[in-house]
Amino acid sequence: MLDLLGTIGGNVLSFPGIFGLGLGMMTRNWILASIMGGIVGVMETLVFTGFHVSEIRLVDLAVAVIVGVLAGSLGCAIRHRGATV
Repeated sequence: MLDLLGTIGGNVLSFPGIFGLGLGMMTRNWILASIMGGIVGVMETLVFTGFHVSEIRLVDLAVAVIVGVLAGSLGCAIRHRGATV
């Protein structure tokens, strides 16, 4: 259980969370923002395994993609809402 929570927390604070949020804020299209976040999740998993597909765990890949999609959607929501005071 702690391994899963560490994986989720690590992805939120790593590339899929931060970079996915930034890419999502670059567009107003929800689908495009989600796709870009998911691609960031896949690329982060590939980079950290050294591009060895045999070392990728399905849980790590799924968490990275889900976090990337959610971060991209959140970035798009921030862009839609804007800064209103």
